[in-house]
Amino acid sequence: MPEPIRVRGSVVVPDAELVWRFSRSSGPGGQHVNTSDSKVELRYDLAASKALPEVWRERAVERLAGRLVDGRVLVIQASEFRSQWRNREAAAARLSAVLTEACAPPPKARRATRPSRGMVERRLFNKRHRSELKQGRRVPRGGE
Repeated sequence: MPEPIRVRGSVVVPDAELVWRFSRSSGPGGQHVNTSDSKVELRYDLAASKALPEVWRERAVERLAGRLVDGRVLVIQASEFRSQWRNREAAAARLSAVLTEACAPPPKARRATRPSRGMVERRLFNKRHRSELKQGRRVPRGGE
């Protein structure tokens, strides 16, 4: 792969930690599809990786626990293109996106706030006004 798989910032997954497998892909391709191994499976041993900082690796293993095989290996499959090369690029891009999201820091905790008194009064005034407007549109009972 000419383009290294970038996680975040300057962190890059080395090719030595990636395992590529190729097999026959289902779908269109004509007679050529029976002879070419265009489906790509990319395996990355996340738990044993030395490329990621310890904190990121723990965070990623925790967040991707449901996707990991044997609690360690992340498997990405790509077979949407007819060529093996494009499927390799798609798998690498998908791995990069998954790792970037999994290693991201947790979102900032939300601080509970209360609406200001003026805002509450405005909201109640608007509700009363709307109610009176609708009340004025009603047909009076019995008087028709």
